[in-house]
Formats: sequence, C-alpha cells, structure tokens
Amino acid sequence: MDTSRSSRYRDFEWAVKLNRFSLKLIGLWPMTEDHIPENIIYKCRPLIIILIITFGILIPSIHSLIRIRSNIMLLIDNLQYTLPIITCTIRVVVFWWKKKAVTSVLNMVAEDWLKVKSTQERSTMIGKAQTARIIITCAYGAMMIAFIFTAVLPIFGISTRYLTNTSDPLLPLQTYHFYDVTKSPQYEFTFILQIISMFFGVMSYTGIDNLLGLLVFHISGQFDILRNRIMHMNDYIDFHDILRSSVIDHIRLLRAIAIIEDTFNIILLALFIYFGILFACYGFLIINLIEKENDISVTRFIYQVCILINTFGHMCVYCAVGEILIAQCEQIHYTVYKYKWYTLDPRNIKGLLFLMVRSSKPIYLTAGKIFPMTMSTFCSLIKTSASYISVLLTTKT
Repeated sequence: MDTSRSSRYRDFEWAVKLNRFSLKLIGLWPMTEDHIPENIIYKCRPLIIILIITFGILIPSIHSLIRIRSNIMLLIDNLQYTLPIITCTIRVVVFWWKKKAVTSVLNMVAEDWLKVKSTQERSTMIGKAQTARIIITCAYGAMMIAFIFTAVLPIFGISTRYLTNTSDPLLPLQTYHFYDVTKSPQYEFTFILQIISMFFGVMSYTGIDNLLGLLVFHISGQFDILRNRIMHMNDYIDFHDILRSSVIDHIRLLRAIAIIEDTFNIILLALFIYFGILFACYGFLIINLIEKENDISVTRFIYQVCILINTFGHMCVYCAVGEILIAQCEQIHYTVYKYKWYTLDPRNIKGLLFLMVRSSKPIYLTAGKIFPMTMSTFCSLIKTSASYISVLLTTKT
C-alpha cells in the first residue's frame, strides 16, 4: 500500500512535469492546481501569445498566400506553414476558452495520484503515465528538429523553403510585409519576430496535443483499475460499498471524457482538415523533389520527409487515443457482462445493471462532433488525401 503523501506527490509531479512546462509557458496551465493565484499577467499571457503569432507569422503568411496563389509550388510551400499556424491559434483560443473545464479534469488527475492506492494500482498508473511521457518526449523532439530546420538553418544561409528569388535576404518563412524587409534593422526585427512566433507556435501545438494524450492515458489507467476492482468484488467483505464506489468512479470517468470531448472536438476538426490538406501537399512536394533528381536539395528533402512523418505521427496518435477510449469502455461492459450476477443479492444486481447500461454506449472522441477519432477514420483520411496527390501532379503539368 502506498501510504506516503510525499511519494504520491512526487509521482504526480513526474507524470505532469513535461505537460506543465509547455502549458505554463503559454499561460494555459491552471495555477490553481498548484495553489498559486493567477495574476493578471499570467491570465493575459495566452492573449499575448495569440497576438505575437498572429502579427508575427499568420497575417504576413496569409498576405503572401494571396499574392502567390497562381503558383502551385509557392502556394504549397506557404500552406505548410500557414495551416499549422492557423491550427495553433485555434488551439490556444479554444483551450483558453475551455480552461475552467479542463482544470476540473486536471484536478481529478491530481486527486487520483494523491489518494492512497494499492501497489498494483500505482503500477498501473505509472505504466500509463510512462507511455504518455514517451509519446510526449518524441513529440517534443520531432517539433524541436522541425524548429531547428526552419529557424536556425536560415541563419547559416540554408533554407528549407521553395525559393524563387535568391538575391533577397533569407527569412525562415515565406511572408509578405507592408514594409521593406531587405533593409536593416527591419530584416533583423522580422527574422527575430518569426523565430519567437515559431517557438510559441511549437509550444502551443505540442503542449495542448500532449495534454490530450496525458488525460486519455490517465483515464485509460483508471479504467484498468476499475475493471480489476469489478472482477474481484467478491474478494471484498463490504461488497455493496465497493460496487457503489465502482459506479461512482465509472460516472466520474465518463464525465471527464465528456469534458475532454467538448474541449477538443473543435481542435480535432481543425487538425482533421489540416492533416488532410497537408498530407496531400507533402506527398506532392516529395514526389516533385524526387523528379528533379539533380536539382534536389538534400536539406529540403530531409526536412519534408521529417515533417511528413511528424504530421502523420501526430494524427495517428489522435486517432489511437480515441480508439483506446472505445476499447476501455467496451472492456468495462464485457467485464460486468461476464460477472456472476446470478449469485448476488437483488439489490446489488441493480448496481451491476446500471454499470452495464452506462458502459454499453460507445464513447468517442470526435472531430467537430462529426467524425469519430478512430484508426478506421485515420485510414480513410489517408486514402482520400493520397488520391488528391495525383490531382496536384496533374495540375502542375
């Protein structure tokens, strides 16, 4: 039995540390969970981040997109930055709007870690948190590699962009400004502003996505604990109290999933559309780079492949966590279904029936309450996006 509160708190800190770093940086981590009042600067930090991203990259990128819309190569080169920045802005706005609801789920996570647990329950939670941390670490690593390619290499005159004018000073992103960026100090100011905007964009993109993974894997661990408790209810003397607590825990987890769905469904819809467009664009760009043969830029080719894998991996994780929730809810249903209910007191049978009815309805994470986030949906999206690659190749020729 895990009885030390300090050790339980260390476990909680270990589980959420990576998520807290990025979300606190952009002002979206609820400080009330740390028992620290949020000052006005911290509360306004998401607004500051939104303004930096909007004026640093988003508006100049959209302005550039409008100007080069007739050139498909420049258009796709622009979209690979503009679309992620748009989704980053949507992420921050929606998450900021739903912060109070998310705080209640994070408080539930903290309570689960801080309450007294058996050794088996702690091992289950540690295992799920470890899986989430591995995914989070990989996501941070992939995004940092993309950031270095995009922001740092241009300092040394190496670009991952599709360039048509090599005489102008090199900027990390394809943008159009209302002032002359070829002159100093406007050039240096624009370069630094783009790097700062990209950094906050990466933190927003990765931090909010990783929080979804953390919450889903935590809930998955709680479902495993709940299922194990239901399977061994006969081992407890106070059967009725254990059944009652199991029903309450099940309702609590379903409410947490409902909050996550309500918070992330708009974000997931934006990502669903963004991935469909970007997957087709990157497929087109990579095929186009291979066809050039001698004109191919190794740096740009490696960058495009890395970003394609990163985007593919992120979308795969979104659908995988949705699939995990469905599987966990179904396992609770089958565990109750297989229980020897006919040996129980009629009063206890009613509690089992309540669990069975509540767990019989599939629980989905959805994209805009339209598409269920499952691996089947993911495969269908890839097929649809791949079919548009040939359309883009035909348009180019």
